[in-house]
Amino acid sequence: MHPNPQRQTAAPARAAATPGEVRKLAENLMDAMNALLGLIDRETELVRAGKLREALTLEPQKTELSRRYVGAVGQLKANQDHLAKSAPELLSTLHRHHDAFRAMLQINLTVLATAHAVSESVVRGVNAEIQRRNVPNTYNAAGRRTAPGPRHVTPLTVSRSL
Repeated sequence: MHPNPQRQTAAPARAAATPGEVRKLAENLMDAMNALLGLIDRETELVRAGKLREALTLEPQKTELSRRYVGAVGQLKANQDHLAKSAPELLSTLHRHHDAFRAMLQINLTVLATAHAVSESVVRGVNAEIQRRNVPNTYNAAGRRTAPGPRHVTPLTVSRSL
């Protein structure tokens, strides 16, 4: 029994015996990329619309499709020489498709990073407002506002279950 049941090792890559098998491996990779791209595109739309809860529900499916993609890449890498000899045009098509795939992933990562930065900014703003309200307004002998001591700072607690 594995300590983490969701983490499984990928099957070892096997060499394809025929050009048809190599083509099948390439088709599997294209299918995996297309399925993952569709899901990532949906996730990007949801995050842009602010529907983060709904986007989070895609996580298990995204994990499975990512695992499928990594397995397909491993199988194809093990047969890259055979693919280059038997179907060079297919290999160049895969490279072009993979470049588009990478560009879409970059857009998704940018959207996720933006959402993260915005949410962090909101939380920091709320915290600053709470701290401002909790700190007494005191002045020193020179008439300048004094900085609050550590005993006046109250931590912010966020519930993720709401």
